Amino acid sequence: MLDSSLELQHPYWLLALPLPLLVYWLIPAYRTKQSAIKVPFFSILLKSLGELPSEGASQLRPSVWQRCILVMSWCLVIFALCKPTILGEPQTRERLGRDVMVVVDLSGSMAEKDFTSRSGDKVSRLDAVKEVLETFVESRKGDRLGLILFGDAAFIQTPFTADQTVWLNLLEQTDVGMAGASTYLGDAIGLAIKVFENSATTNTEKARERVTIVLTDGNDTGSFVEPIDAAKVANAKGVKIHVIAIGDPATVGEQALDMKTISRIASETGGEAFEALDREALSQAYEEISELEPQLYESSTYRPKTSVHAYPIMLVVALYLIAFIVSTVRRVARTNINEMTEERTDV
Repeated sequence: MLDSSLELQHPYWLLALPLPLLVYWLIPAYRTKQSAIKVPFFSILLKSLGELPSEGASQLRPSVWQRCILVMSWCLVIFALCKPTILGEPQTRERLGRDVMVVVDLSGSMAEKDFTSRSGDKVSRLDAVKEVLETFVESRKGDRLGLILFGDAAFIQTPFTADQTVWLNLLEQTDVGMAGASTYLGDAIGLAIKVFENSATTNTEKARERVTIVLTDGNDTGSFVEPIDAAKVANAKGVKIHVIAIGDPATVGEQALDMKTISRIASETGGEAFEALDREALSQAYEEISELEPQLYESSTYRPKTSVHAYPIMLVVALYLIAFIVSTVRRVARTNINEMTEERTDV
């Protein structure tokens, strides 16, 4: 069932409805003077006819159906001046808050089972990340989420979308090593910046805040762009980067956590750096990011308006066309009857 109603935008025009009656009562009918022939035997004619002399005047008077059309036309014109508007069904307009790009490391070390799930089982770092991200995404109502995976190279797993279910499904399809065994952190940050820029060129809405959340368990192993240099570019482009380092900080080699570089990446862009040695610390890191980047979701409800003031005017035109046609037909018929009567009289 349609939830629609009629609304008058200018109802004060209804005060003009009795205007024709005021004109009829207060302003006399217009009269015109016509020349006449003066005859010397006018009084004799009146006496023989038994009439009294009076001023001569003729006033056109509309018939009943013509009066009805005039009344209806005036009412329709006033109704059109009130600008009737049909209110449609309530619509909800949502304005998304931030663009959040999640960058996940899929290097070989992410397969280490040194994290604990909610049920208490030992799980890999990647599985723990998926579990925590599911809770994090639920708190990001109104944000558009993207997903970049990186190892030997960085690639886009999910472009920006407001559909959280699709985003989580594509995250669930990720696996360790699918992007290679290395950690090209700088290239991943560079790709995130590029995605933000491409999104801005096609986005006609008000510019959103840009946030990148990088999750890694090792240091950079040979990106074309140094991570700190990429962070400086991100800062110039208005992209804030939060970095979460997971795993054992005592490791060495490619799996070592370079907290100095990680902290520098975050500070260069106004973000924060976090260490997550277990699932609880990882969850806490995402909770703190949620507090640092509160929701900017806005929604407003409105009812679309469709003006129908043209339809009463169209009906007025139709009424006058009908009146004109009827008057013409009646006049032609009357003329034909008169002609036939004259012919009979002549015969």
